[in-house]
Amino acid sequence: MPYAYNVSKIESNWQYTEQFPVETEHLAKARRLSLELGVTPVSRSIAAALSNTVLISRAKQICELGSGLGVSGLALLRYAPQAHLTSIDIEPEYQRQSRPLFEEAGVSGSRLRMIQGDAMEVLPRLNTGSYDLLVIDADPKNLLAYVEFGLQVIRPGGSIIVPNAFNEGHVSDPAARDEVTQNFRDLLEMMADSPAVSSQLSPIGNGLLTLTRLP
Repeated sequence: MPYAYNVSKIESNWQYTEQFPVETEHLAKARRLSLELGVTPVSRSIAAALSNTVLISRAKQICELGSGLGVSGLALLRYAPQAHLTSIDIEPEYQRQSRPLFEEAGVSGSRLRMIQGDAMEVLPRLNTGSYDLLVIDADPKNLLAYVEFGLQVIRPGGSIIVPNAFNEGHVSDPAARDEVTQNFRDLLEMMADSPAVSSQLSPIGNGLLTLTRLP
């Protein structure tokens, strides 16, 4: 049964990909804290992809919607000692708990700006074209609006990264008809042939969508 064989191989490849990245002690600590507090962090493969994206693109000004307990933020700054991160989250406790982790990792306060608030209110107030990279890992009910505002916030040539693009596997399931799943499907359909962006969908983690704003 070739099809079953291929599916098995794909699953094995996915598991290998998730186990492959080696994380710093600070990232591992943030991941443990996230799980202890019931916050789902980005997977190890997606954290590695975030680190490499910043390194390859030489991003200096980075913004993330959804601070969590610092896993994605630490990954974004891992190889970028000159980069600055603006991290937005509606939960002040998450940011309070994660700030010491950044300090332990050697991230100075001048490179990290944490904003407590609703991303839907904060994002439109950010300066147009002021960021090289935007990571969207916030309330998926507002996903389409985040991307719309995000395309204004990033500079031409800058990118938007959306982890969890498969919405826990529901996007590819025809029986899944909930609002959040449909939001992801709508976004993928709109971005696939949009003249404003170059789009890439990767199966790592729970799906990773990268949108790069065309000049």
